[in-house]
Amino acid sequence: MSLLREPAAHAAPIHFVTAANWPALRETLDPAAAAHAQACGFEPKPGHFLILPGEPPRALFAIEAEDAAKDLLRPGRLAALLPAGLWRFADAPHDAGLAALSFLLSAYKFRRYKSGGAAAAAELCAPDGVDAARIERVASAVALGRDLINTPANDLGPAALEAAALACAAQYQAQANVIRGEALLASGFPLIHAVGRAAAEPPRLVDFSWGDPDAPKVTLVGKGVCFDSGGLDVKPSAGMLLMKKDMGGAATALALASMIMDAALPLRLRVILPIVENAISAEAFRPGDVYPSRKGLTVEIGNTDAEGRLILADALALADEEAPELLIDFATLTGAARVALGPDLPPFYTADDAFAQAVADHAAAAQDPVWRMPLWDPYDAMLDSKVADLNNVGGGAFAGSITAALFLRRFVGRAKAWAHFDLYGWTPSAKPGKPEGGEIQAARLLYDLLEARFPPPHGQRAARHVVAHADEDEDELGAEDLSP
Repeated sequence: MSLLREPAAHAAPIHFVTAANWPALRETLDPAAAAHAQACGFEPKPGHFLILPGEPPRALFAIEAEDAAKDLLRPGRLAALLPAGLWRFADAPHDAGLAALSFLLSAYKFRRYKSGGAAAAAELCAPDGVDAARIERVASAVALGRDLINTPANDLGPAALEAAALACAAQYQAQANVIRGEALLASGFPLIHAVGRAAAEPPRLVDFSWGDPDAPKVTLVGKGVCFDSGGLDVKPSAGMLLMKKDMGGAATALALASMIMDAALPLRLRVILPIVENAISAEAFRPGDVYPSRKGLTVEIGNTDAEGRLILADALALADEEAPELLIDFATLTGAARVALGPDLPPFYTADDAFAQAVADHAAAAQDPVWRMPLWDPYDAMLDSKVADLNNVGGGAFAGSITAALFLRRFVGRAKAWAHFDLYGWTPSAKPGKPEGGEIQAARLLYDLLEARFPPPHGQRAARHVVAHADEDEDELGAEDLSP
């Protein structure tokens, strides 16, 4: 994980160029450097980049003018453009904090399976006036989540994802509990058990809590499907290629949780992760089956490839029992969301208008985009079942993301505010701040929102952490108290 370096006088300067400042900046260059820029055809058009020779060298990077639509993450491209060495911002981009964060996010590389050492890379000095510890906290948490999503299912099955969650909890002395296998039935989680029982590694529920029990309660629920074959409604081969990322909701919850705990925000945090593999065997749940849920509602299985909402239903019902101030779930839930909004813009759902506005405001400020979609009540009837209280899929090909959110809403009633984020969890092609591969969406904006709502005491901060994957052997099935 690349981190910011201490300011150093010998660091090579980076100049941010606009059409307005380029003439004056060009006048400050020595004749040889100015001639080099002209010969190379450098222009102050956003994204143009040039290294000027010298000792130390200088970098020119063109960004948008102040009065234009600004991509505040664009400076992250420098992580790939700059040669190895130590660099500094010679002048301020539009937002030095976001520029530095984007640099760290862009420098991320998943190298677990690459032989040989990593090549030397450019390093960045912490810009003046930014909270370097906060930037590193966010970048480290995003890297944790990306590592989890990028790891294939042969190395990140339910046991390994559980171990990663418990390592995160233990780093901050959170109180953790795990329920596995047949114990899920005895403990009241029949839907989680039904979805995961066909896999070689049993299903499980990880539940950990951190912070003052008397503080406002914020609960995060993350879908942890380590691989999704579709079950008996099996996916085509092309549909399975990225299904290692179907635990992206759990990765997002852990990334946000690590930001919250590292910052010591004054709240009572609870993280609930239902973890399964949706596999095919004689034990697999079937289309047409009917199962009870923790909430007491019976669910008819219309499609076994709509398994994520089933495990979330039991987890949300558990979370809702203590009526948290804020309940948020994250899930790589529907292809319909991608059809509607594409891979970079996750929809979110909530009935709380004030919370929705806060999400929109912080999304814009953090350059972490999301888009509110409606909990459209008339579509609720699409979930009707002739034999059970509801079906796990809508009756048709339309409004798939909305009906999935409406399904989840059936299992929430006591939380003061609830929001559902339907994530993609993947960047198909690299962008500033977003390398190709596993991606953590919405966590940065929600950390900003929670930090504003629950500011930490001045100077209080937990130790920064690095959580590594742990591929531990499967423990004995059952409920286990894993409090540190």
